[in-house]
Formats: sequence, structure tokens, C-alpha cells
Amino acid sequence: MGEAPASASPQIEVENRNLLPMALIIVFGIFASTMPQTTALGRLPLQFLLKNEINVTREQMAAFFFWTGLAWYLKPFAGLLTDAFPFFGTRRRHYLLFSSVLTALGWIGMNFLPHKYGPLLMGGMTVELCMVMGSTVIGAYLVEAGQRLAATGRLTALRMLVFNFCTLIRGPLGGLLSTAGFVWATGVNAALALTIFPIAFIFLKEQRVEQDRRSVVFQNAGQQLRTILRSKNLWLAVLFIALFHFSPGFNTPLFYIQTDELHFSKQAVGNLGVFSGGFAILAAILYSQLIKRVPIRTLLLVAIAMSACATLVFLFYSSWTRAMLIESQNGFFAGLAEVVLIDLAARATPKGCEGLGYSLILSFRNVALFGADVVGSYLVDHKWSFANLVYLNAGTTAIVLVLVPFLPAVLMRSKDEAGQEEVST
Repeated sequence: MGEAPASASPQIEVENRNLLPMALIIVFGIFASTMPQTTALGRLPLQFLLKNEINVTREQMAAFFFWTGLAWYLKPFAGLLTDAFPFFGTRRRHYLLFSSVLTALGWIGMNFLPHKYGPLLMGGMTVELCMVMGSTVIGAYLVEAGQRLAATGRLTALRMLVFNFCTLIRGPLGGLLSTAGFVWATGVNAALALTIFPIAFIFLKEQRVEQDRRSVVFQNAGQQLRTILRSKNLWLAVLFIALFHFSPGFNTPLFYIQTDELHFSKQAVGNLGVFSGGFAILAAILYSQLIKRVPIRTLLLVAIAMSACATLVFLFYSSWTRAMLIESQNGFFAGLAEVVLIDLAARATPKGCEGLGYSLILSFRNVALFGADVVGSYLVDHKWSFANLVYLNAGTTAIVLVLVPFLPAVLMRSKDEAGQEEVST
């Protein structure tokens, strides 16, 4: 009996040594599939290009970013593809390497497109199509590594740190690139997309998948689809999260107010992201502590109610000082609501379908979020005032509160361990 620990110790040491390359793959993978998105670091350069050179309406600009994100709405299909069809004999390695290179080429190609709505839209959609596969692979890799090493919590915390870091710096850097010129924006985004390539090439070692396993894996994917379709909890969560995010948005109308009415510089608009991103990080840290002590039902009610109230503060958005304060409080309360909803999504994902189920929920979330901005922009372009849009957004957000009692009790447990693996997908 006394020999067991001695025999297990070398294995533990080997696995711990493997944590560093795994962490590097996850850090650079999340960074490379987050920062170069057209809705992340590419957003401000594209917004100023569309507004100042192409003279698009608010609705057209919101529609532009809605359609560039088309691949992210279809992310579950990327999950099925990487699971069911090995690429050059691997399920992760070569998908990630090719995704990195193709994303960089896509950004470089954007620089040679005519500055017209249609070509830029097709270029943006191509970039996102290349990038979504890399993001899907990193999510699957993180879950696999976390389950194998019993380190899901640590790797999840690492993922959130990198994601929030991207949120923090993309605003100021986006403002700088907008000022420098679009050629700089495409070049920097291309370079960032390639940051994962050397890391994956060196550290992501994967055994080749035998060809005769394809049919077996494909059958497993079919079983996952059947499980997803029969999951009542998942579809209730989809409905709840989609309704929350489909409050008519005002991100694009606010951009026009910042530039046309308040005359903020390109750099100033980008710098506001520091305040919203920094306070969103604080909200995530606070939630990680509260969820250990407070039931998620209570946190869900508080977060949604406070998010609705925080929206009303945008009625006073009239100067740089107020903009800093409003963006800060909105970053905190919107960030708190987002992390609670992500936890809900994780809890609703059926066991054994973590990657597919979680991607499916986030796909509906993305459609609702970007579609809401299109609706809000349409309303403002058709004579709605910004104030009325703020009232409508706050009201429709608050209405979602009446649905909380209808969420299944199994999703409302106070412990967060059950959702840690899925949150990282």
C-alpha cells in the first residue's frame, strides 16, 4: 500500500511539466483568435473607414459587423468539423496552423480591396471564417487538457485573464491604428493572427488519427446532436440569453454621437475601452467570489436589474468626463450580467456535449447581440431619438427578469464547479 504514492509521483511531475506548453498554446491561441477580429481590434479602423470614406448610415454600419460575424453564428459546425474530420491526420494541430496563416492572409488581402461597402464586407467575412476554426480548436483543446490534468479551473482562469486583457487594450490600440491608417490596421491584425503559429508548431504535438476512426467520430457527433436537440434545459437557456441580448442596441448610434456631436478624436474613442474593459475585469473577479456564496438565481436577478439601470445612465452621455464614468459603470454591470449568463450557458450544456452545446448557445447569443445593434441603428436612422432608444433598451432588458422563475431549478445551483469545464469552450 505504501508504494502507490511513489509510483504516482513521476506521472504527476510529468503532467505538471506539460502545463507550461499547454498554457502557452491556450494563451496565444485565445489572443490570436480574439484580438484580430473585425469586431475587436479591427472594429474602430473599419468604423472610421466606413463612416468617413464610404458615408454609411448607422444601420449599414451595424449590418456590416453583423454579417462579418456570420461564421461565429455557425461555430457549432466548426466544432463538428474538427471533431469528425481529421485534417492532415490531426484534429487540432493542422486546423490551428492553417487557421492562423489564412487569417493573416485575409487581413493582408483586406488592404488591397477597394474602399467600398461590398468588397470590405466580403473581406471581413473571409477573415472571420478563417479565424473561427482556430478559436474552436483552442476551446476544444482547453477542455481536453483541463479534464485530463484535473486543471480545468486554472486553465479557465487563464482564458478569462487573456480575454479580458484583449478587451482592455484593443480600444486604445484600435484608436491608434485608426489614426495611423488602414494599412497599419491590416498589417498589425495580420501579425497578431500569426502569434499562435510558432507556439502551435513547436508545442502542439498530436498523434495522427487513423482514417478508419472517421466514421466512429462522425457517429459520436450525430449522437451529440441528438442529445442537444432533446435537451430542454439547453433550449430554455438559449431562449433566455437570446432575449436578454436582443434588447435594441445602441453601440453604433453611440459611436456617431461620440464622433459627430461630442467630436471625440479617434484615439479618445478607443481610450474609452480602457474604462469599460477594466471594470469588466473587476466584475468577473467579483463574480468568481460571489458564486461560491450566493445562489446564481439571486446573482442573475441582481445583474440583470443593475444592467437595465446602468443603461439609463447613457441618457447623460454629454462630455468626456461623463463618458469615462458612464463607460466604467456600464463595463462593470454589463460585465457582471455577461459572466452570469455565461455561467448559465455552461450549466445548461448537456454532459458529454460541452463543446458543441456551449458553442450553440453562444452562436444564438452572437446573433441576438449583433442583430440588436442593427435594430437599434435602424430605429435611429428612422427618426428615433437616442434617448428613446436608451429607454427601450433598458425596458426590454428589465422584462427578461420575469423569465427567471421559469428557469429549471437544476440550473440555479449555487455551486459553480459543474459549469467550470464548459465555460472555457
